[in-house]
Amino acid sequence: MENVIELNEQNWEQEVLNSDKPVLVDFWAPWCGPCRLLAPIIDELAEELGDKVKVGKVNTDENPNIAIRYGIRAIPTVMLFKNGEVVDTRIGVQPKEILKQMVLAHL
Repeated sequence: MENVIELNEQNWEQEVLNSDKPVLVDFWAPWCGPCRLLAPIIDELAEELGDKVKVGKVNTDENPNIAIRYGIRAIPTVMLFKNGEVVDTRIGVQPKEILKQMVLAHL
């Protein structure tokens, strides 16, 4: 978890929109069972790909404006941002390899 950035309204622009690396963002909430299943996968990706991408999490309960801005209707949703733009999205729990390929395709 130490490689995963806690994203919020205050650091969103700096950490995601102005990032010089692609950013993998996990939209989640504490009450969401599937989100808890995805969390260790996100942590593993942060560990494996941390030198190539940033990995962050947005608690949609605490940051509803970010969730609304990106049309999050179901969680977990994982989005990949590059140059401040969404370049790929996956909804629901995904296998680690699918998410890893999603990132590698945009490096």
